[in-house]
Amino acid sequence: MPRRTSPPAIARVAMAALLTATMSCGANATVTGEGVTDAVGKRGITWEQCEEEPTVECGTLTVPIDWSKPNGLTVDLALARRKAIDPSARIGSLLINPGGPGNSGVNDMLRSSGFSEDVQRRFDIVGYDPRGVARSGSVTCSASVYNQMPSPVMTSQADYDKWVTFNKKLHADCRKLTGPLYDHIDSANVARDMDAIRAALGEDKLTSYGISYGTLAQQMYAQLFPNRVRAMVLDGNMDHSLNVKAFQVTDAAAVQDSFDEFVAWCDRDTDCVLHRRDVRALWKGLLKKADRGELHWPGVNDRPVSAHNLLWLAVVLNEAPAWRQEAKVLLALAGGPVPDDMPGPPGNGPVDGESAELPTAILCEDFNLSLRNYNEYADVMRGSNAVAPDMRYNPMPMGDMPICQGHPVNNPQHRLRYTGSAPLLVATSMHDPDTPYQWSANVARQLGPKARLLTYEGWGHGIYRVTQCTRAAIDSYLISLTVPAQGARCPAEERQD
Repeated sequence: MPRRTSPPAIARVAMAALLTATMSCGANATVTGEGVTDAVGKRGITWEQCEEEPTVECGTLTVPIDWSKPNGLTVDLALARRKAIDPSARIGSLLINPGGPGNSGVNDMLRSSGFSEDVQRRFDIVGYDPRGVARSGSVTCSASVYNQMPSPVMTSQADYDKWVTFNKKLHADCRKLTGPLYDHIDSANVARDMDAIRAALGEDKLTSYGISYGTLAQQMYAQLFPNRVRAMVLDGNMDHSLNVKAFQVTDAAAVQDSFDEFVAWCDRDTDCVLHRRDVRALWKGLLKKADRGELHWPGVNDRPVSAHNLLWLAVVLNEAPAWRQEAKVLLALAGGPVPDDMPGPPGNGPVDGESAELPTAILCEDFNLSLRNYNEYADVMRGSNAVAPDMRYNPMPMGDMPICQGHPVNNPQHRLRYTGSAPLLVATSMHDPDTPYQWSANVARQLGPKARLLTYEGWGHGIYRVTQCTRAAIDSYLISLTVPAQGARCPAEERQD
C-alpha cells in the first residue's frame, strides 16, 4: 500500500448558508440534499499555477468532513487541472478518480494526464487527492506505533489476539493525529466530494474516469447521484457486493491466473531468461527459502525478503505486465545475474521520522472484513490457497485484513443500484491480477441495462492505455457518448513494459 508522511489538513469554517440543508448519510439511502453538494461546490475553487509543474493549475475545495453536518468541521481537498488544449472544442471537465486506496490524483496530474490527444483537446482534465489521502488530510499515525505492526500473516489464535490488541492502539493513535476526518474517509463520502467538485467546476453533469479502487467512489456516485452522470468510465472494478471470504478468494484466483499467464509466456517466448526452465519449481523454491528467512535481495543482506513480500513482487510485476523483468528478477533471486533494471526490495520496512500514513483505513471503512477468530481467518486462507497453488493469496487484501479487525465500517458491502438514464462504461482485462475480471462483470450486471462491459482479452490492471482498440472505445464514449456494442471485446496484444 502507498504510504506517505504529509500532515492532515483539517480546518474549521462556518457555512451558515447550509444550516437548514439536510441529506441522508448511508450509501444505500436516497440522497435528499443534493443542494448541499451544489452549495458547497458553488463556493468555488481558486486556481493557481502549480509550483511543481507550471503548465498545470492547482487549487483546493473546502468540503464538510461529515456531510450530514454541512456547517461543521471541514477538510480542504487538493486538486490539479490540465486545461483543454483546444478551448473551441471543449466539452467540459473530466474528473479522474485515482486508485489505491491512497494514490494521489494531484501527483498523477503533475506527471501527465495520461489521456489521448483527442481527450486532452476537449476536456479540462482534473485530478484530486481523495479525502484521507496525501494533501487532502492524509490518514496520519505515529511512526512509533505504526512500526509495532505484527506480521501480516497470522498462524494462530495468539496472532489474531495480538492484532486485535494492537489495532485498538493503532486506530486510537491514527484518529488522534488525523482528527475527525479519520471517521469519514469511506468512498460514499468521496462520492459526495465528487459532486461538490462537479458543481465547483461549473458542470451540470459529471464526466469521470476511475481506475482500480477509484471505481468504488464512481459506483457510489452513480448510486447516490444517478441523474447527475454524463459519462462514467469504471476501469478495473472493485466488487462491493462480496463478503470477506468471497473477496479474498476471488482475488487469490486472479493473482494465480496472472502468474499462470506469466509461466505460459515464459514457456513460449525465447526472450524469457527462464525459457525451458521449470518456472513453477523455481518460484516455489524461492517461497520456501523466504519462509525459512533465508531469501535476501541482491545487495541487501540485513533484512530477508518475506514470502508475503515476494508475493507482492509477483503481483506488481504482473500489473503492466512486465514479464521480461519479472523473469530476470526471479533468476537473480535464484542466484543468477542481477539485471540493470532490478527494482528495489519489495515491501515496506520500518517508517523513518515521526509519522506514517495508513491509507488501509479507507479500505476498512468501505469493506467489512471482520473475523470472529483465528479459525475464521484460517478458513479464508485455506479458500485462497485452494485456488492459488502457486501464489497462495493476494497479498494486498489479505495483508490489509488484519489491520481492519475492530475498525468501524461506514460503507459496508452491498449490491449496487443505478437508476439513472446515462450509459455507464465498465472496462476490464481478462487477466487482471488486482481486480478480477469477475468483479467488473458483476459490477456491470449490478448496474443494470445502462452499463456496458468492455473486455480486453489480454493482461494487466486498467485497460485505457493498453491498446488502440481499448483507448478508441473509451475515447469515443467520453467524447461522443457512444457506447461499445453489447459484448464488445478488444483482442489481446502481447507487449512488454
